[in-house]
Amino acid sequence: MDRASHNRTDDSLIALRRILRATEAFSRELAQSAGVTPAQLRVLQIVEQRDGVIPKALAQQMRVGQATVTSLVDKLVAQGLVRRQPSEIDRRQTHVMITDRGRDCLRQAPDAQQQRYVRSFQSLSDWEQAQLVSSLERVAEMLDAGQSDASTVLDAGRIDSVTRDD
Repeated sequence: MDRASHNRTDDSLIALRRILRATEAFSRELAQSAGVTPAQLRVLQIVEQRDGVIPKALAQQMRVGQATVTSLVDKLVAQGLVRRQPSEIDRRQTHVMITDRGRDCLRQAPDAQQQRYVRSFQSLSDWEQAQLVSSLERVAEMLDAGQSDASTVLDAGRIDSVTRDD
């Protein structure tokens, strides 16, 4: 391997570590200030924006599995941040509704890292967006991420000094 290639390899690993550190730091800040994980915050945001949502639609929008959504909603229900409400149209369906406590949690949450990314990404030109998406997809392939459930990225669990059981 020549020197330039070796430097690019190091540069790419450093960039990946910077991304992971930023994600972990945001997760810690979010857990301390709002008491939720990034994935739980995203559920709250979607439920509030849509004024309630069925779990299947939530899973589709977040691009995670139904089991992941069920687990996330269970944890939010236990914290009193959302509630399940039977549909008035089809009693077989349940809507996830945000509570006042959930709205308070959203107000307390720091600016979501994903929101900052979205704003920056949208300010890029079309060709830059396409190039970045292509590069990120390639990195995911290189890490054998394939089409796996994105919840492991969205929800790394609680990161604090006491517990890691989320």
